[in-house]
Amino acid sequence: MPARIRLQRHGKKGKPFYHIVIADGRAPRDGKFIERIGAYNPLTKPATIDLDLEKALTWLKNGAQPTDTVRAIFSYKGVMYKHHLLKGVAKGALTVEQAEVKYQAWIAEKEAKIISKKNEGELALKNESKSRLEAEAKVKEKRADAISAKLAKAAAAAAKKASGAEDTEEEVEEATEEVVEETPVAEVAKEAPVADVVEEVVVEEAPAVEAVAEETPAAETTEEETPKAEA
Repeated sequence: MPARIRLQRHGKKGKPFYHIVIADGRAPRDGKFIERIGAYNPLTKPATIDLDLEKALTWLKNGAQPTDTVRAIFSYKGVMYKHHLLKGVAKGALTVEQAEVKYQAWIAEKEAKIISKKNEGELALKNESKSRLEAEAKVKEKRADAISAKLAKAAAAAAKKASGAEDTEEEVEEATEEVVEETPVAEVAKEAPVADVVEEVVVEEAPAVEAVAEETPAAETTEEETPKAEA
C-alpha cells in the first residue's frame, strides 16, 4: 500500500495544530510515521504553514498520496504547481529554466495576494476595533448624560422641597397670628367645651331642687298620715 501524506493532530482541546507527516497508509492517524515534512496551524489568520518543499516534491514523485487537506495545503504553497511543471520538464515540453521562471512568477503573484489579504484582514480588525470603541464611547456618554440629568433633577427636587417646607411653616405662623387677632373674646367663650356648659347647668339647677325640699317638711307628712292609721 502506498505511503500517505497526512496531518497528525497535536495541541489542546479547541487549540489544535498539525504536523504534516509521511506515514504508512495502514497506520492510524496519530500513530507512527516515517518522516515529518512540515507543520500547519489553522488558528492564525492567515493560517501558518511551514513546509519543506523539496521533501514534499520528492515524496510526490515517489508516489505518496496526499489527503484532501494536505493536497489543498500543497496547492496553496505551490507544491502541486511545481510538481506539474516538473512533469512537463520530464516530458520535454519545458526546460528546467522555463519551469523555474514560471514557478517564481507564480510564487510572486501568490505572495502578493497573501500580503494583500493579510493587510485587508488587519485593516478590517482595526476598523472593527475602532467602531467598537466609538460605540462604547457613545454608550458611556449617554450614561454620563443620564446620570447628570438625574442628579440635576434630584438637586432641584431637594431644593424645591426645602424651600416649600420653609414657606409652609411661615404661612402657618402668619395664619395663626391672623386667627388670634381676629377672634373676639365672646366667640372664644361661645366655643367653650361641652363639659364646662354641663357643669354650669348643674350648678344653676341645684337651688331649685333644694327649694322644693324646703317647701315640703317631713313632719307635716307624718301628721297627715297618722289619723288614717287610727281610723
